[in-house]
Amino acid sequence: MKRWPVALALLIGIALTAWVMSTLDFDAMLRSMARVGIAGFLLLCLGLIGVLLLLGAALLASMPGEPAGRLPLFFWCRCAREAASDLLPFSQIGGLFVGARVLIKGGIGSTRVYAAMIVDLTTEMLAQLLFTLFGLWIFSMMLLDPATTETLRPLAWAGGAAALAITLAFIFLQRPALRFMGLLGGRVVPDAGSGIERTLDQLAAFYRHHGAIAMSLLFNLLAWTASAANAWLILRLMGEPLPFVQVVALESLIFALRSVAFLIPGALGVQEAAYLVLGPVFGLPPSSAVTLSLIKRGRELAIALPALIMWQFSEIRSIARSHRPVDG
Repeated sequence: MKRWPVALALLIGIALTAWVMSTLDFDAMLRSMARVGIAGFLLLCLGLIGVLLLLGAALLASMPGEPAGRLPLFFWCRCAREAASDLLPFSQIGGLFVGARVLIKGGIGSTRVYAAMIVDLTTEMLAQLLFTLFGLWIFSMMLLDPATTETLRPLAWAGGAAALAITLAFIFLQRPALRFMGLLGGRVVPDAGSGIERTLDQLAAFYRHHGAIAMSLLFNLLAWTASAANAWLILRLMGEPLPFVQVVALESLIFALRSVAFLIPGALGVQEAAYLVLGPVFGLPPSSAVTLSLIKRGRELAIALPALIMWQFSEIRSIARSHRPVDG
């Protein structure tokens, strides 16, 4: 895969971040961060760990037949995946490969891992779509002045429409896309086509477990809701409380816009610009809205950096073992 699109997207994100930061009141931002404090920040880190546990449970539910006692492995998979997506210049796609490698090294067959990843992505996107549509409904019910409505409502619905389009495209094109990958891979690796066919067969078997699919969807929906609850808590700690339903509306729009910018690692700049534009609609001063984004990033960094270091050490140990000479 060529790297220049991701590199270009990263440069755009950096430029967008610099523009956003140049418009803000840094004194107000520092005061908001000080209100959160160390104890509040540690509480927010625990909240993020809770979200990752829900995401790990959703991925585990996407793999019928896997014992519930393996939840720690799936939790670690989501930690490594999010760390790679947030901190490495891979975009979201690279994070998926890191997560798949964690599960494969954990002793799960690659065919089951790839099929479960696809199922989990499907239910995660469906959950996000439901979350976004609920947020848009709240947004449309809010009393906005005509000028604000005319300016921002098209942006909000465009984000929702993009989330819907991406979700439907992923659902209906996943099988043709896998077959196409197998066709291309077969020109280079003779067994690639059969590997894709095995993944498709496993995928079809997983989709027949309707209860597991529903459970994965439920856990992913709970994870989106928990993410909004964390944002609500951040605002309370900052001294800028908002009703929970308004936070859900704000976060759903932010997540939808982040999805459109999936090529930019961590949606750098896009998230901050979205908070800058949408925050005042919900009564947040621009500096407070962007401070919310920065605190969320700081919390993610506090979890992702140790996870990334641990993953790197595990990879180094794995490589060292594979090159260790065999006695005799």
